[in-house]
Order: sequence, then structure tokens, then C-alpha cells
Amino acid sequence: MRTQKVIGGNGVGLNVVETGNAGGQAILFIHGFSQSHLVWKRQLDSDLAGDFRLVAMDIRGHGRSDKPHQIEAYTDSKLWADDINAVIGQLKLDRPILCGWSYGPLNICDYIRHYGESQIGGLHFVGGITKIGTEEATAFLTPDILGLVPGFFSTETAATVDSLRSLIRLFFVDAPSDEDAYQLLGASVSVEPLVRQALFSRTVDNDDILADLKAPLLISHSIDDRIVLPTAAEQIRSVVPHAVLHQPSGVGHGLFMEDAAGFNTRLRKLANAVSTGEARHLSAAIASN
Repeated sequence: MRTQKVIGGNGVGLNVVETGNAGGQAILFIHGFSQSHLVWKRQLDSDLAGDFRLVAMDIRGHGRSDKPHQIEAYTDSKLWADDINAVIGQLKLDRPILCGWSYGPLNICDYIRHYGESQIGGLHFVGGITKIGTEEATAFLTPDILGLVPGFFSTETAATVDSLRSLIRLFFVDAPSDEDAYQLLGASVSVEPLVRQALFSRTVDNDDILADLKAPLLISHSIDDRIVLPTAAEQIRSVVPHAVLHQPSGVGHGLFMEDAAGFNTRLRKLANAVSTGEARHLSAAIASN
């Protein structure tokens, strides 16, 4: 595992880790709200590394990336786009698959809005949202997550930790191991309340760019997701007719952690389809999983 610093939008330093086959199809993993690249450990440490170039970034304000103290550093769509563009460019990723979880697809859409899709090979939205800050967007979130939001912004340590611990429990159908729970909580509490509030303060609707999307898109969204309702994935699918929608059951919002083997199999099929130019057969390949 190699760690390096990439300079993103407005000079923000981004922590990026890389492993796997340097000559294989590149996959760039983008984590979600108040987490870090460590959520992808079951992908980075899997047999995917034998065939693919695996890269995971800590988004600005998270993990070991720089944490600007100005709210504008997190509300400007162009800065999020610049960060992803910087990772692709500075690491010379050749038409990577952008794999984003939860809040991650919002950042991916930021990138496409400002840089287009000519430099990417495919997309994977995982339990994701592509709009926020509107009544329609809020309707895609469960009452469980909405009830925790005030605690995310609190400057009182106990209230924040309680809310974040409850958030992590919502990632899973079955209770996580102590190791996973502590790792996820550690990543969460390292994010400042200002950053969490800024992420929620955006008003974004990406239906316009998704309607013109040409790149292969796989949407993985559990029907048992306790944070983002499955209707969010179905709405994205309605805007992107060629998207392949996979809706497993028995796993939660963190389906790539709870069923890493199944998730990795589907991601492998997406990566193979992109690298061989056979994305038109992706639907049948995923259905056979």
C-alpha cells in the first residue's frame, strides 16, 4: 500500500492510498460523509488487487487530508471537482472507474459537471445520493438519519459522539465487529462539525448532468438500507436509462463492508466490462451474480 499527497482545489492536500496492479483497470474509491478511505479496506486488501489498480482518497476535511476551516471550502462544487480531477491527473489514472459511496456520488457528479466524462471509464454509485438540500432530496433519507442530523453539528463532544455512533450502527443490518465500529467511529469524530454542517448545507440536483450521461453506470443499493431509501437509486435509474441497478437484501448502507465478497464480484464485472469495452453486457453479467 502506497500513500501519497495530491494537491487538490485551492491547494488543499489530499491523502491518497494506492495498491494493486499498476497496469490494470484503475478504480478510484470515494468514501462518504464523515468517513475515510479506510472504509474500503475489504476492497483494497482483496483479490481485486491482483488485477486492478486500486486507489482510494480521503476527501477534503476527512481522514488525513487537509481540513480547511472555511465553510466555503466545502460548499463550492468546483472545488470538489478539482479534487477528483487532481487525483486522476497527478496519479495519471487511465479512464478510471469512479466508485462513490453515500455522499460520494455527489462529489462524482461535481466532477462530471465541471470536467465532463471523457477522462473516466465508468461509474459505481453505492448507496448513494445525487441531490441534497431540497424537499425531494430529503424525502430520500430515512427518519433514522434525519433524527441524527442535529447531533452531527453539535460542538458538544458527548452529543456528537452519540450521534456518530448511532450513524455507524445504521450502516449495517447486523451489528459490526468491535474493530469495525471503533475504526469507523475514529474516522467520524476526526471530522470537524463545521465540515459536517457544510456538507449538509449544499443545495444540489444533478438530474441535468445524469440525463446526458454516456459512461457505464452500476448502482448498488440495498433494499434494507437504513440511511438512504432504495427509491433514491430507482430515481437515478429513471434518469439514466442505461444504468444497471442491483438491489441486494440482507445488507445495509455499508453493503461493501457487510457483503464484501458479493460486492467485489460485481465491481470486478464492472471493471472487466469497462476495460474490454463490453459494458453493454454489464446488465446480464450482474444478473448472473
